[in-house]
Amino acid sequence: MLIDLHHSSLMDQVYRRQRHFYNATRKFYFLGRDALIDDLDPPPGGLILEIGCGTGRNLIAAAQRYPHAECFGIDISSVMLDTARRAVRGSALQHRMHLELGDATRLAPSAIFGVKKFDRVFLSYALSMIPGWRQAITEALDVLAPGGRLHIVDFGNQHELPAWFQIALRRWLALFHVQPRLDLANAVRRRCACGGASADVQSLYRGYATYIVVRWTGAA
Repeated sequence: MLIDLHHSSLMDQVYRRQRHFYNATRKFYFLGRDALIDDLDPPPGGLILEIGCGTGRNLIAAAQRYPHAECFGIDISSVMLDTARRAVRGSALQHRMHLELGDATRLAPSAIFGVKKFDRVFLSYALSMIPGWRQAITEALDVLAPGGRLHIVDFGNQHELPAWFQIALRRWLALFHVQPRLDLANAVRRRCACGGASADVQSLYRGYATYIVVRWTGAA
């Protein structure tokens, strides 16, 4: 398995301490992630993959929301995965949850999980932390099963919010190596224009967040 060791080490440094209070603080500004989970609606027996699963909070919520689904998660930070695995054990959902170290820009689910395709793939505030975020989108689409969906929620361009708020937010996020992808919606649309997919893009909370659903209609 190949991963970006530099980025992996950086994320371990960022989250070695933060992971202990991550869920308590992020709930105030990771807007739209619970709505994304409610919107997944996988088919019976469906497979769900979260790319950048972090502490496991979202994936556990998805497993609880959809008891008929099997859930998979990857993260490039080994310390975050340690926290996620402890959370999964505490949730008593181990029998249908699978967590492994992985790189969003080099997905290899067959090697990691023995699974090639997923019915639902989602990224929640992860692309803003992935240097090769455009490649991560391509990789996510490549592991979608025919008829599957990719769900993305992340920071938007804040175009309807005051300039002072935009500046303050971006300075704060930069402290944690987070960079809003201002071209996210257009990048997804360009990828869909290559064929096999269509995208629905919504601006949430006056541009604070962007929510995207990509429907995959291409061949397996």
